Amino acid sequence: MVADTTYYDLLGVKPEATEGEIKKAYRKQAMLHHPDKNPNDPEASQKFQGLQNAYSTLIDAEERAAYDRYGVDGGPGGHGHSHDMDPEDFLAHLFGGMPFGGGPMPGGPRRRGRKGEDTIIPYDVTLEDLYNGKTAYFNTERNVLCGTCKGSGGRPNAKPSKCTKCNGRGITTVHRQVGPSQVGVSQVTCPDCHGEGTKIRDKDRCKKCKGGKITNEKKKLEVNIEKGMVDRQKIVLAGEGDQEPGIKTGDVIFQLRSKPHETFERSGADLLTAVAITLSEALLGFSRILITHLDGRGIHVASEPGKVYTPGETIVVKGEGMPTYKLPDKRGDLYIVFELEMPSPEWLQKVDRTAIEKLLPPKKADISPRPEVVDDVEYEHTDVGNFGDDDDDEEWDSDDDEDDEDEMGAPDCRPQ
Repeated sequence: MVADTTYYDLLGVKPEATEGEIKKAYRKQAMLHHPDKNPNDPEASQKFQGLQNAYSTLIDAEERAAYDRYGVDGGPGGHGHSHDMDPEDFLAHLFGGMPFGGGPMPGGPRRRGRKGEDTIIPYDVTLEDLYNGKTAYFNTERNVLCGTCKGSGGRPNAKPSKCTKCNGRGITTVHRQVGPSQVGVSQVTCPDCHGEGTKIRDKDRCKKCKGGKITNEKKKLEVNIEKGMVDRQKIVLAGEGDQEPGIKTGDVIFQLRSKPHETFERSGADLLTAVAITLSEALLGFSRILITHLDGRGIHVASEPGKVYTPGETIVVKGEGMPTYKLPDKRGDLYIVFELEMPSPEWLQKVDRTAIEKLLPPKKADISPRPEVVDDVEYEHTDVGNFGDDDDDEEWDSDDDEDDEDEMGAPDCRPQ
């Protein structure tokens, strides 16, 4: 039994995990908890350092043995220690390169090459918008580099000085209790220089941004919804996100959310709709505008001569479906399902029922062979959705079945 499981718990492995399992677990946890992936978590660097300490200890056979026996303190010999390595250098060693697109931890010039966070905005659109295309405009606010100091935070020719708290590294070391008589050492972003490694003296700060390096800007964004776009498709406005000094500006991304349509259902480039026809049209045919399309056009359909249409029968109109994204002249197909609209009771009361009966096919006779016993039953109208609502039978419990089987003995199975 190991003295302490803290490091194993951090990586999500059991104390008997193999070296390969430890490496695999660390890669997974590192991808989830890397500070670049969690910029809004002030404790991200601290948590990540804990993962590093756990991995570095458990991957070394001697250190793991000392940890299993004595815990984080390392026992009388003082084997326990903190692995004070830059998170990016540590990951580069483990993964063979920068795993998150070359984004090192905060700290002076190492931040260059990183990209700022993207802003994702859900945007509801109608099926008409996706069929016809649309241009939308949005008034937004974002952070931009101060135009007066060009993002330096200081007056012209003012030179930043090295942060004395972190000695220009952008990170500082903190101690935290991780268990009884156990203290862990972690690295966090320097609170004085915010990870920059340098500071501007108060008297040299830019008057407009007060040393903050960024100001607020209002801007109108134009979003072009192209014909044939689909639900959840993203429209990327490159470089329209918040700006930060030394970091490539992120994007503003609009993600389309298609609203359900009252008339049409979409599948890929095809459209489906239902049209009600009367009994007269089903028997004698029709020639009329069946639907109004998504662009306002009326779709006229003439039935085949002599064709009798049954409920659920479907036709397809080629080329009247959705346009194809980036190829708007290429379209899918329109499927029309016919529903039968029966005459109303009011209409039937106004006509000669005898004359209609002579025109319609004869009624069916009793089923054959005729049953010996015939009951005249009463009924009421309902909805098929009510089927099963009155089922009060209790479900058998599998455990009870097994108990009954044990009491009665196994069923006697013989060939028939």
